[in-house]
Amino acid sequence: MEPRPVALVTGASAGLGEEFARQLARRNHDLVLVARDAARLEALAADLRATLGIEAEVLRADLTVESDLAAVEARARAVDLVVNNAGFGTFGPFHTLDVDAEERMVRLNVLAVLRLTHAAAAAMAERGRGGILNVSSLAGYQPGPRNAVYGATKAFVTSFTQAVHEELRGTGVSVTVCCPGFTHTEFQERAAAPASDVPDFLWQDPPEVVRAALDGVAANRAVVVPGAVNKVLGAVSGTLPHSVTRRISSLILERAVR
Repeated sequence: MEPRPVALVTGASAGLGEEFARQLARRNHDLVLVARDAARLEALAADLRATLGIEAEVLRADLTVESDLAAVEARARAVDLVVNNAGFGTFGPFHTLDVDAEERMVRLNVLAVLRLTHAAAAAMAERGRGGILNVSSLAGYQPGPRNAVYGATKAFVTSFTQAVHEELRGTGVSVTVCCPGFTHTEFQERAAAPASDVPDFLWQDPPEVVRAALDGVAANRAVVVPGAVNKVLGAVSGTLPHSVTRRISSLILERAVR
């Protein structure tokens, strides 16, 4: 019997990360689950082992800590798929936010993605197979007042991943960036971002986002934007000048915090 492929998922303790783990297990992958919350990871791993019969390894790590990131890099070199999902955001005028938290966001959303992509890509290119899926956001398509650093980190992830996709064309390594819009997870609450005025039609649930992302990396698509509405929003954001999109974004967020 052929061994099951192994997927490493960061931020696997909740939200999209947990859904990635569940869908990959249903697609017959063994898993390496990475997050800071070991208790949640252990519970998820036990559930997946019991219900789906796959192997699930727990790797507790804070990807903003150099030694923890190095341990995950080493593990990423030996897997078949890396899902760089871990990330967080903040909300508010940049000058009023805790600059240490903003720096930590850059470490997680940018530097961890960069290093884990590098570790995986080098090993996968040598083997001639593998996949890397980086989770970005529609927030990276335009400057985002009150989301300045978060949007900038996601702009990096989107641009960076597309460049690496092109570099690895023909090597057998799939590289894909997924850019979701508003998704029902813990993200908004953790970021203290107002979302009550966001229309229902703009929201998606994790299963549909994750399904689109995994289908995309399986097909080696450079960019996946889940949902028809998000595709339109992404296309519009990509054509309008930033002087327009940043003002629209600012007006929407100002209305949301009233």
